[in-house]
Amino acid sequence: MTTHSTKQTIKTSLYASKAPLEWAITSNGTLYTAQIPIDENGDVVAGGIEGQTRQTLDNLKHTLECANVGMDSVLQVMIYVTDRDYLKTVNQVYAEYFEAPYPNRAALVIAGLAREEMLVELVVYAAVP
Repeated sequence: MTTHSTKQTIKTSLYASKAPLEWAITSNGTLYTAQIPIDENGDVVAGGIEGQTRQTLDNLKHTLECANVGMDSVLQVMIYVTDRDYLKTVNQVYAEYFEAPYPNRAALVIAGLAREEMLVELVVYAAVP
């Protein structure tokens, strides 16, 4: 038995990556995205963990808006940071972008991300109409 799934790319104005990826895909009522702290030129932003977290969440907000949904549609967030001490700052900034009921979430401390200067990355699942 095969199931039919419609996969749709969400068009954003985020930097066009040279890697084989889309910034967001929807299928069967769910948006799948991973967000990193890059600006419109594809450069990792300055400002340490706070600046990078804000840029990552701004990129997420933009992506959701391109899918015609808001931050309240987010179901689950997986936070990746390169230092456990960053989680306090990430939580403070995160609380500015989300309201209760908050998305389900997990936080992982990892050795490194795709770009050496990146301190945070988010993998996000959201409900879409």
